[in-house]
Amino acid sequence: MNNILLYVGIDDTDSSSGMCTTYITCVIISKLKDCGFNITGHPRLIRLNPFARFKTRGNGATSFKLELKSLKEAEEVKKIVLENVQELSVLEDERTNPGVVFYNNKITPELQEFSLKAIRNIVSIEDAENLLNKVGADFYKFKNGRGIIGALAAIGCPLDDKTYELLAYRISENYGKPRQINHESVREMDKDTYPKTFDNLDEGYIAIEPHTPCPVLYGIRSENPEILMKAKSIVKVIEPVERYCVYLTNQHTDMHLQKVANIANMEKFQCYIVEGVVKDKPHVIEGGHLIFTLKDESGEIECAAYEPTKKFRDFVRELEPEDILRIYGGVGEGINKKGTLNIEKFELLELAIPLQLLNPICDCGKRMKSAGAGKGYKCPRCGTKIRDGKKEMIEISRNIEKGFYETPPSARRHLSKPIIREK
Repeated sequence: MNNILLYVGIDDTDSSSGMCTTYITCVIISKLKDCGFNITGHPRLIRLNPFARFKTRGNGATSFKLELKSLKEAEEVKKIVLENVQELSVLEDERTNPGVVFYNNKITPELQEFSLKAIRNIVSIEDAENLLNKVGADFYKFKNGRGIIGALAAIGCPLDDKTYELLAYRISENYGKPRQINHESVREMDKDTYPKTFDNLDEGYIAIEPHTPCPVLYGIRSENPEILMKAKSIVKVIEPVERYCVYLTNQHTDMHLQKVANIANMEKFQCYIVEGVVKDKPHVIEGGHLIFTLKDESGEIECAAYEPTKKFRDFVRELEPEDILRIYGGVGEGINKKGTLNIEKFELLELAIPLQLLNPICDCGKRMKSAGAGKGYKCPRCGTKIRDGKKEMIEISRNIEKGFYETPPSARRHLSKPIIREK
């Protein structure tokens, strides 16, 4: 009898206040290995639409695959998985609705399309159930079972571009306590492994360290799994590490972004790459957020660099009307029906040449001032007056150049591709 390849997908086991689907998956994988089951390849961590309404934190689902000898083994695997999802999920949280999917057939284009839709759009529980029934997958819903959406997406997601993340987990006694990581060792790790690992630091901020009461102690992201083991050996911690797991992911690939031909075709709660022209000078609103309008021949949309993006706003502040941009980001609620485009990064394609009308310069070298309506100009230094002087059109120098500008690691979305990965 041929071996059976069984895919397992898990999602929505965590809550906004704790637990983590990756941790539960790591525990399950350890228990399956202890029982002698063969896990093939790295487990997957697939980030879904960052604007999904019912997401908890990072909107990440997981999957892994096993090579089994019999249907009996498949049933044993299902029992272990479901028991641990039941035991470890935060079921008392009203927003936690776990879903588990078991699939033992080929990954079809239809499954891949569903995954991309879950990453770029909004998918209903009914959409997921219909496809699960169509492809003959087994699925299990806890409470309303919304997690079947992500569980199926994690199984079917195509990964033409990919990254890896090593996640180290705390012992349960330390959940909610300050993390005990030697920050100097993180700086050493970054120095030794960057850019093969990335988003480790942000001007002194330790970006590998979460700030939620979840089981994760730290997470290191990389282009390949081998460098992660070197990075792990450098990072020093002053608390026990219960376990760790290396995930294959779609993080930092821009998989959530869709190219759109014009602004009029953009919709709320989806993510885009769009080109347009800056309509007005960026201005600060309450909360420190920086706002401007992007326009094209089809319409316009409000764009925002929010306060948590910190120094990224300094680049946005330098934009001028008629600059041509390519913006990467997602459309959130905003203050109007169209929504607001949350900027993840932008490429300044063409700079406008801003001009300014200035008073003429006196023979003494000082720029003159108006002497009054219809009275010409007067030099404030030497007193010279002229009645027929004309203003000069002066080109203003810019403090920004053409090129890419991105939010810092501390404000970067899980799916947003850092510029270092473009090189």
